[in-house]
Amino acid sequence: MINRYTLPEMGSIWSEQNKFQKWLDVEIAACEANASIGLIPEEAVKVIKQKAAFDVDRIKEIEKETNHDVIAFTTNLAENIGPESRYVHFGLTSSDVGDTALCLLLKESASLLLKDVERLSKTVLEKALLYKDTMAIGRTHGIHAEPTTFGFKLLLWYAELQRDLARLQKAKETISVGKISGAVGTFGNIDPQIEAHVCKALGLEPAPISTQVLQRDRHAEFVTTLAVIASSLEKFATEIRNLQRTDLNEVEEPFGKGQKGSSAMPHKKNPITCERVTGLARVIRGYAVTSLENVALWHERDISHSGAERVILADACILLDYMLHIFNRVMEGLVVNEKNMKSNLDRTGGLIFSGKILLKLVEKGYTREEAYKIVQSNAMRARNNDENFKDLILGDDRVTQKLEITDIEKIFDYNRYLRNIDYVFDRVVK
Repeated sequence: MINRYTLPEMGSIWSEQNKFQKWLDVEIAACEANASIGLIPEEAVKVIKQKAAFDVDRIKEIEKETNHDVIAFTTNLAENIGPESRYVHFGLTSSDVGDTALCLLLKESASLLLKDVERLSKTVLEKALLYKDTMAIGRTHGIHAEPTTFGFKLLLWYAELQRDLARLQKAKETISVGKISGAVGTFGNIDPQIEAHVCKALGLEPAPISTQVLQRDRHAEFVTTLAVIASSLEKFATEIRNLQRTDLNEVEEPFGKGQKGSSAMPHKKNPITCERVTGLARVIRGYAVTSLENVALWHERDISHSGAERVILADACILLDYMLHIFNRVMEGLVVNEKNMKSNLDRTGGLIFSGKILLKLVEKGYTREEAYKIVQSNAMRARNNDENFKDLILGDDRVTQKLEITDIEKIFDYNRYLRNIDYVFDRVVK
């Protein structure tokens, strides 16, 4: 379904003109194959290739009467080809054409989406390397945990995008098949050589077995893969939305000159693009559910999947293409407030070092339960009374009888948290 989110290249893939062109490609390849084994005259194929043409509006006009899109298409071809049109669609069933052509559309879409993911991966990696040593507080349950770096956050995204690339490449391979095997897949009225010839000509692999249709687990794998990628984008966008909150203000998505955040509140700069990514991810996940529902068809085929696929396959490809483009723009123009990251890091007065104090006390002879009680009592006092955790630790005899002042000073050193950052970067970016 072409809509306002469509970018030109992806939109052209899913245009009706391109769909019917793919149908024609299948029909001509089948004619050539039939001629190669002597079933139809070579001269007829030449005429068909020369005169075969279609008009989208004319097909729609014919379909109003036939209520069958493939018959409307072949009827329109016959109007332009003449007597030789009797060899078009020779031995084929509608799904031979429609399903094989649909896989061509999905393969084209996958190639474009792979470029999109690769571009975003590059952008994210560039930012990850730029902010590799930019310290920020890590949060679990939304609560300050231990220091990390902003580049480390982005490296995590890059690694996920690499998995998304692998998933999408696999889904592309799964969907890059065709079938020219007749009404129930048994080649009752067509030679298997025709299928092999057509698929080779179109850059597809013959499905090892089919019914009247290609099996919809393939399409479900494709759409669910798009849903996983969309969910990755939502994950990234949600992190930016949280970090842009006024009380954190660590990053901001780009805000263009002349852009307005609110009709009532001129001070507002809202993460609207990341929110849009979040909303659209929900749509694609809904399409994934529909694709899974389409797997179970009656016997050798029904068309309960068909109407749904006319919406979900085009829309899923179009929406993900759009999401990848706009989120790449967010990442390219991302504003990183390093000063606020440092301020938030210091916000709890050293509480984030509690884990290291705990481990050091255990190392020096306390049981874990004893050490935990000592550290927690100081941590809760610091939190509840707005006191400095480091000062409380330095003033606790239970701690200082085990630890030297220099040991405590080393524990409260942010840089200790960075010592393995390069190791992880090297492991991810091979």
